[in-house]
Amino acid sequence: MAVFGVLAAVLGAVGLVSPAAQLSMLGLAVPGERGSGDHTSAFVTASSMAALNMGVYYVLAALADWRAFFRWTVPFRLLTFTVFTAAVVGGRAPEAFIGVAVWEGLGALATGAALRYEQRRRGPAPA
Repeated sequence: MAVFGVLAAVLGAVGLVSPAAQLSMLGLAVPGERGSGDHTSAFVTASSMAALNMGVYYVLAALADWRAFFRWTVPFRLLTFTVFTAAVVGGRAPEAFIGVAVWEGLGALATGAALRYEQRRRGPAPA
């Protein structure tokens, strides 16, 4: 959780400081000049701010060892994986965007596996 949080916060900060760098890291084209109706920078700013905030939430949850939060992230990250994959398959997002979907899917699976491992190691909860 903490590692994901730090990575999300750092990538969010990168997007806020340099939207072009963020787009390049995602394998997306960096628009030369902004044309009429091109709001790419606004969307990069919004998603970068969300990533920064989310990263901080994850770090704080890790520091507090907030297991319920960890469990909540699994289905929602799987949902994000599904939506982002569908966006690529449906032509709403470029193929490079599949990396974001994979990041979310693998993160969800890793978190779920870690929670399951810890639960088994601790044994059944007292009645």
